[in-house]
Amino acid sequence: MTRHILVTGGSRGIGRAIVERLKEEDAVVIGHATRAAEGMLGADLADPAAPAALWQAALDALGGRIDVLINNAGIFEQAPLEMDDALWSAAWARTMQINLAAAAELCRHAVLHFRTQGSGGRIVNVASRAAYRGDSPAHWHYAASKAGMIGVTKTIARGYAAESIYAFAVCPGFTLTGMAEDYLASRGREKLLADIPLGRVATPEEVAETVKFLTLDAPPSMTGAVIDINGASYVR
Repeated sequence: MTRHILVTGGSRGIGRAIVERLKEEDAVVIGHATRAAEGMLGADLADPAAPAALWQAALDALGGRIDVLINNAGIFEQAPLEMDDALWSAAWARTMQINLAAAAELCRHAVLHFRTQGSGGRIVNVASRAAYRGDSPAHWHYAASKAGMIGVTKTIARGYAAESIYAFAVCPGFTLTGMAEDYLASRGREKLLADIPLGRVATPEEVAETVKFLTLDAPPSMTGAVIDINGASYVR
């Protein structure tokens, strides 16, 4: 069966690599970006109304059936302790909305849809190494949002496996994207790379290959699995 797949945050970095990798397979893929573009549905996930609208738009674009949801959209913005109280709280709310609440709402729509379809489905959530080892002092909210994604993934896996609804997560460390490159430069590239036994950051293609496996090939007994892609910089 040809899989119908929605990928959020599909216009650049890891998301773009995922879209391109899945298009090499027997799959119909629709991507998402904050603004609509060729092959991409537009939705600003900072808007609480956006996830439901995005899900419906993806259903329409994919002929009324979605078999796989890949939650990749996310932001990595600083919230230093010294910020104004209101700004710090707003930064937390924005990160939690985009990284966690929107992803959770899309998962909810996916589970409801999979149950209606009666043939099951898959969810792959792109979390982060930060879910387990934390992040910089200015990124508490980012680490918390990604830890939340892991909790959502495991709960879905435990709750719906008997209905052939499977959930997986991947936890990249630093990945060779524009966002990570800026962070590496600001924090001292050589110092941070010294913390990665592999000696380099991961590539988007490596993450995409892992997501492709979970999307199309992973056996059902793997549901609930979280795959690390961090060059052994954090080993659980």
